[in-house]
Amino acid sequence: MNFSYSRSNQDPIPSVGAEGGACGRIAIIGGGSWATAIAKIVVQHTHHIGWYMRREDQIEDFRRMGHNPSYLTSVHFNTQEINFNNDLNKIVADYDTLVFVVPSPYLKNHLRKLKTRLKDKYIVTAIKGIVPDENLICTEYFHQVFDVPHDQLACIGGPSHAEEVALERLSYLTVGCSEVEKAQAFADVLASPYIKTKISSDVIGIEFSSVLKNVYAIAAGICNGLKFGDNFQAVLMANAVQEMARFLQAIHPIERNVYDSVYLGDLLVTGYSNFSRNRVFGTMIGKGYSVKSAQMEMEMIAEGYFGTKCMKEINRHWHVNMPILDAVYNILYERITPQIEIKLLTDSFR
Repeated sequence: MNFSYSRSNQDPIPSVGAEGGACGRIAIIGGGSWATAIAKIVVQHTHHIGWYMRREDQIEDFRRMGHNPSYLTSVHFNTQEINFNNDLNKIVADYDTLVFVVPSPYLKNHLRKLKTRLKDKYIVTAIKGIVPDENLICTEYFHQVFDVPHDQLACIGGPSHAEEVALERLSYLTVGCSEVEKAQAFADVLASPYIKTKISSDVIGIEFSSVLKNVYAIAAGICNGLKFGDNFQAVLMANAVQEMARFLQAIHPIERNVYDSVYLGDLLVTGYSNFSRNRVFGTMIGKGYSVKSAQMEMEMIAEGYFGTKCMKEINRHWHVNMPILDAVYNILYERITPQIEIKLLTDSFR
């Protein structure tokens, strides 16, 4: 697997113009924190984006205040550079590259409104989750359900909390696509003094690792809630990356470096950072919250909750040894007490 930087953080930003260069006109689908961070990156290059948000009142507040009223409120936009619309069909019809940044459990509901065909569009998924019930990574869902060719499907991965991107702290993103020239074109749109980009053809590996790192972050949070220290957290993460590598090699056996930032880096930042909603969710479970009460208290979706069930069901076919996944599943869905389940897990580590 060949990874390469598209440019250093010292290089000048290319001028791609209002049409988004080789990517054409670009639209963002979603109104949350990661969608807002990606919109900030893209519009700095293109000076025009389409932006689909479901709620008209959110759009009106955004136009009036110059920032997302609900997420990353410190990030200000020139709203003259944004074509807002709560009609998904209109946005899809008018734009060439569609960047989907909605929580994976809600993707199907958003797309049920769609009557405009997607197969001629370039679809980029920045969703670090899996489609529930279907048990499909998002690019495969677009391929199977909407007949989008694989070479028109891309994903964004890497350690990248929206909050840090909003603060313009140095971050590294990887764009995956089977057509590496198309991956490079979109990576060029994202690259900036505070965003370094790579390209990869390992779409399957990037998407599944993005799902699994959320599961492992919940495990890290549970252990944090149970008052395990840094020593054990390090052992947990070491075992998690091995578990991830086993699964990725089973489901998509290609040459890859699982210690690259898009795999291990994303796992570490999600498992350790206080910005990680999955870690926060897990910490609440470890402290004794029920799943329902933890979900009610959190303001954002912890996608690892849904990803845990999906990955457990997928692994029933592959039979990969995944004790951390099994432990998190037993705690969240079988209602085994965290103290008992984590004790069994610690006995399996070396």
